[in-house]
Amino acid sequence: MSKPVTLSESGFCPHSLNKYASLLATGNGYLGCRASHEEAYTHQTRGMYLAGLYHRSGKGEINERVNLPDVIGVDIFLNGELFSLLSGTLESWQRQIDFATGELTRSLIWRAPDGARFAIESRRFVSAEQLPLLAMTLSITPLDSDALIALSTGIDATITNHGRQHLDETQLRVFGQHLLQGIYTTQDGRSHVAVSTHCRVNGDAQSCFTAKERRLMQHTSSLMKAGECLTLEKLTWVDWTTECDVSLESWGQKGILHLNACVGLGYDALLAQSAANWQRWWQHCRVEVNSVNADDQRALDFALYHLRIMTPAHDERCSIGAKGMTGEGYKGHVFWDTEVFLLPFHLLTYPDVARNLLRYRWHNLAGAREKARINGWQGALFPWESARSGDEETPEFAAINIRTGLRQKVASAQAEHHLVADIAWAVVAYWQVTGDEQFMSHEGLTLLLETARFWLSRTTEVKGRLEIHDVIGPDEYTEHVNNNAFTNYMAYYNVEQALHFARRYGCTDDAFIHRAEHFLQFLWRPEVLADGILPQDDTFLSKPAIDLSAYKTTAGKQTILLDYSRAEVNELQILKQADVVMLTYMLPELFTAEVCLNNLHFYEARTIHDSSLSKAIHGIVAARCGNPEQGYQFWHEGAQIDLGDDPHSCDDGIHAAATGAIWLGAIQGFAGLSVRNGALHLDPALPEGWKKLTFPLYWQGSEMMISLSKSHVTISSSRPVTLWLNAKPIVIDGEYKLAFPDMILPVFGTATTERGKE
Repeated sequence: MSKPVTLSESGFCPHSLNKYASLLATGNGYLGCRASHEEAYTHQTRGMYLAGLYHRSGKGEINERVNLPDVIGVDIFLNGELFSLLSGTLESWQRQIDFATGELTRSLIWRAPDGARFAIESRRFVSAEQLPLLAMTLSITPLDSDALIALSTGIDATITNHGRQHLDETQLRVFGQHLLQGIYTTQDGRSHVAVSTHCRVNGDAQSCFTAKERRLMQHTSSLMKAGECLTLEKLTWVDWTTECDVSLESWGQKGILHLNACVGLGYDALLAQSAANWQRWWQHCRVEVNSVNADDQRALDFALYHLRIMTPAHDERCSIGAKGMTGEGYKGHVFWDTEVFLLPFHLLTYPDVARNLLRYRWHNLAGAREKARINGWQGALFPWESARSGDEETPEFAAINIRTGLRQKVASAQAEHHLVADIAWAVVAYWQVTGDEQFMSHEGLTLLLETARFWLSRTTEVKGRLEIHDVIGPDEYTEHVNNNAFTNYMAYYNVEQALHFARRYGCTDDAFIHRAEHFLQFLWRPEVLADGILPQDDTFLSKPAIDLSAYKTTAGKQTILLDYSRAEVNELQILKQADVVMLTYMLPELFTAEVCLNNLHFYEARTIHDSSLSKAIHGIVAARCGNPEQGYQFWHEGAQIDLGDDPHSCDDGIHAAATGAIWLGAIQGFAGLSVRNGALHLDPALPEGWKKLTFPLYWQGSEMMISLSKSHVTISSSRPVTLWLNAKPIVIDGEYKLAFPDMILPVFGTATTERGKE
């Protein structure tokens, strides 16, 4: 495996501060830290977050991921003047995140307004080895003359979530000359956070401490000769608990003990430990592409890096927010993105993590059952947006119309119920890949049965058939429709699989079995028309179409809503994102390639791609339909959602689902990997610019490595595995290499071609 690449910020730009604070963020799934600069800037959003820590700040608010006290900020005074890149002259600059190690570095030379020059270097990482640990160093060297350097840093609890304060100061302490600790409690008293930090400056620096206005700070100053380097090493340990009766003082002391052990090792040794952990992880899951465009490998490394640092692999009571751990967008809430766009990566590399993500839903069944009950349905209706609990966290109202004073209700929580079937789909996918009987016979079966019971109660009988009314499919520009194809097909699949596994595990609920059989017999699933088009819902095809070319050029910005109201958009053939195309992606075995292609062409022309979830799915379906070049164009544009030139593309956090989609596009699109009727399929279709694609894969207890080129496919497996390669069943035993186009006789190794049912 080659070394993962780096992602650089080409220069300092005050307009893109928050974009790069998201892109270059550090984390480990437990703790996430935005890549804000040490020095302060007016519009810079600092952020440090703990997986699972949410709080509601007051009446009318909703639970949101808490922005913790800041430990990154350092006030730097050079000869008495506060350092800022908005003054003076920047003579050199380098800033980058090393995906291989998770370390963020910055190196610059700055000339002060008075002409004095300084070299400033900073390093930072969140440990992959010790989850609560954040480490940083800051080095300053006067280059031309002696200089007085003063630093102020510590724990800054003035940080809020856009003005909403969640934490009360409970205890502030200073221990010795270097160690500071703040213990904070959420305003509802249910969670405690301990932030312990050790600040040490080399040489004979003088230090003192202040505690004022929610800032516990250490102040140091030192006169440095030209060429001498002043270095601050700052190690921070962040812990939290929901134990209400815990002794905060003794609990806080545990964090100090851990921190002191880290201090004894120092930054470089701690980085080496973390980097070794990262190396093991990359060995297990890295995707390598030999492409004419070097940015393709960078996009893949970027995606996998963020997929790791956003995922709380340590805690099944947490899941992945729509912005990962990089910002406050969507309040840190969990959507269907997790099961559909993010879980597949973990499932096919680290299936234990995928199981944890599904168990998050299982733990929150009580809230889902309650939501179904209060809406008059049965089973489990999972919240459209969720946090730590199973309660619905979607805001009841959207923004106020400042001309009418009215607030529009958010429709997603009321009608976007396909989420229920999406979770069931992920449960079945987990079973197909792992064969985990223990999970499936307990948590998995419960999830399938409860989601199926919801659909059994959600139907309306119309002229002898069952229909599903008043829903929103994945396309959020088309609201409150009847018989959305995606929803109906996925609901059918949900109930079908629930019935299958109920029988497999000897379910004795005869009433459920009878109702499920009735549902499967009579549920209306929209049918493909004579022209090959599957209607998106009962009315979509009867609506007028308009020219969307101008809006497609500004995809992701929802500029259509500047010219049309939401109500007007709802009455036109306009899609925000893939809907029928999404269905052909998720249940490919139900549709022929011709039907998939017809619907891709028809609906893409009507899709603006105003959702970050859209382009990658179109790309995968295009590649599956034999057009990898169109697939690559969609894939590349999807990768640019965060990585492109827009200086504000991810100010409030990266698009988590889009990172998952980068992996999906490479593996499920160009490698052609799919699971159909429980069997693993591989139908490679590399784009012209990709010479080779190599990736690891977990399948039913076997660890595999697959390498694809235009002329050969090489597959190794730790145990015998059967897969379908270009529609031919092949048993892999060991390592072998096959030549295109016959895909029958191995060039080397052992392989057996089985003749099964086509």
